[in-house]
Amino acid sequence: MPVINRLADRAEEITEWRRDLHMHPELQYDVHRTAAFVAEKLKGFGCDEIVTGIGKTGVVGVIRGRKNGAKVIGLRADMDALPIEEETGLAYASKTPGKMHACGHDGHTAMLLGAAQHLCETRNFDGTAVVIFQPAEEGGAGAKAMIDDGMLGRFKIQQVFGMHNYPGLPVGTFAIRPGPIMAAADRIWIEIEGVGGHAARPHKSVDTVLVGAAIVNALQQIVARNVDPLDNAVVSITLFQAGFTDNVIPQHALLRGTCRSLKTEVRDLLERRLTEVAQGVALLHGAHANVRYQRDYPVVVNNPDATDFAISVAREVVGEGRVEPSVTPVMGGEDFAFMLQERPGAFIFMGNGDTANLHHPAYDFNDKAIPFGTSYWVRLVETAMPA
Repeated sequence: MPVINRLADRAEEITEWRRDLHMHPELQYDVHRTAAFVAEKLKGFGCDEIVTGIGKTGVVGVIRGRKNGAKVIGLRADMDALPIEEETGLAYASKTPGKMHACGHDGHTAMLLGAAQHLCETRNFDGTAVVIFQPAEEGGAGAKAMIDDGMLGRFKIQQVFGMHNYPGLPVGTFAIRPGPIMAAADRIWIEIEGVGGHAARPHKSVDTVLVGAAIVNALQQIVARNVDPLDNAVVSITLFQAGFTDNVIPQHALLRGTCRSLKTEVRDLLERRLTEVAQGVALLHGAHANVRYQRDYPVVVNNPDATDFAISVAREVVGEGRVEPSVTPVMGGEDFAFMLQERPGAFIFMGNGDTANLHHPAYDFNDKAIPFGTSYWVRLVETAMPA
C-alpha cells in the first residue's frame, strides 16, 4: 500500500511540530525543551507508558497493539541540533544564536511523533512498538547512554530500526544496504612540541608550524599507500592551532581531525599508522608528537534479514522502483551503530530532495518527505506484527 491517507492528511500538523522544534534547537544532552515537547505529545496520543530521563534526557514511549503479542520492535529518532549559525532566512529559523537543526533531527523527531500518534489511534498490530527519542547523536553517543541505562532490556526490545534524511536523494525514495552502511567515526589529537623562538632566527628553533604541515601532508599518504585500494578510509585534519603573533615561532601546535573506516582491520591500521607517521615526522624535524586516538562510533552494520524486511516495507510505501537496495556506504558516522551492535535491525536513508547538504548553515529538512517517513514507520510496525 502507498502513503497512508490519514498521515498524508496530517502532514500539515506534523510540519507545524517540526518547525516548532526547528525554531528551538538544543545541543547534545541539553534537549530539555525538546524532550518535554515529545513527552507531552506522547501523553496526549495515549501512549501506554512514557519514560523520560533515559540516557540523561532520552524519552521512550510504549504503544501496545490490539493483541498482547510477544514481539517488541523499537523505532528510533534523534532530537539534538548542531552548534551552527543558521543562514536559511526562513520564517521559522532558529531563535537561538549559534544553534540550528542542520541535520534534520527536527524532522526525524516529528515524523516518529506522527507515527506514534497514528499507532496509538489505530493499534492495528499484534505486539508492542517502542518509540525511542534519543539525545546527543551529534558527537555525544546518546544511543550508548540509553543502552547503558538499560533501555533495551527494560522494554524487551527485540529489533530496532532507524532512519535518516538524505539530501540529493529524491523525496519519495529510500536507500539502504545490508552490512556496513555508515562508517566508524574516530577522533584524533596530535600535540606537537618543538622549540619556540624569534621568527627572524628560525635556525635556533624547531618550528611547530612547519612540523604540523609536514604531518598533515604525510597523514594523507596512509590512505593512499597503506589502505587496500578496495577498502574505504578517510583521514581528515580539520583543526591546526599554533602561535599567537607574527614574529614568534610557536613552541606548541595542535592538530585535530577524524578517521573513518568500514572494517575493523582498517580501523586498526589507521590508528597504528597515524601514530607511527605523526611521531616519525615530528622526530625527523627534531620535535615531539603526542598522539591520542579515540574510537567513537562503530560501523553501522545492517542485519541482512532486517534489511530485506525494511526494503519490502519501503517498497510498499513508495513503490518497487523507488527503493535503492544496495546504496553505496556513507563515510559519515552515526551512533545508531551502538543499538545495532545489541539488537538486529536496519538503518535506512529517506530522500530529502535537492537541498543543502547536512551540517550546512543553509540546510533545512524537507517537509514534503514527512508523509513518506511516517508511513514507513507505521507500515513497518503493522507488517512486522500483523494483527
